[in-house]
Amino acid sequence: MTHEDQVTARPAGRDPGVLGVPGPAPADLPHLRRCVELAAEAVDGGDFPFGSVLVAADGQVLAEDRNREVSMGDATRHPEFELARWAAANMTAGERAAATVFTSGEHCPMCAAAHAWVGLGRIVYVSSTEQMAGWLAELGVGPSPVRPLPIAEVAPGLLVQGPVPGLDEQVRELHRRFRSREGQA
Repeated sequence: MTHEDQVTARPAGRDPGVLGVPGPAPADLPHLRRCVELAAEAVDGGDFPFGSVLVAADGQVLAEDRNREVSMGDATRHPEFELARWAAANMTAGERAAATVFTSGEHCPMCAAAHAWVGLGRIVYVSSTEQMAGWLAELGVGPSPVRPLPIAEVAPGLLVQGPVPGLDEQVRELHRRFRSREGQA
């Protein structure tokens, strides 16, 4: 069993392993790695390091996106929000409930609300809101205009899995890379 296989599922806001629910399956890992790739593409494009993939119950990738806040000049251009919009327009309620959103970072309050309002299913994230807040504080980044809340405080009852050890360090490095570029601008 690899370290990545030991990740446990948890209702948002609970400590890992509290309920003993199995973590992301090995089949989930390619989607999580793709999220990190999309986050890297976002940084390369001058945007914040976030990427997300929407996957149907049968494992088919339906849509993916990366953050576009800076490049589009719109602070709501989060990939999780875009995938919720896409799902609402292109999937039935049953398909949305059975789908999974994989993402490089735990949903912010705006994205968690959008996810819940359109009725999407499971969320699997690489890095948590708590981790990101710590990383940004270490980098000297000031507070966000929106309070960083775990998904459970915004949309209780969703099945949430994460963080993913190993991949989370890659996301941490992307945040460092983005902030170092931001300082050079």
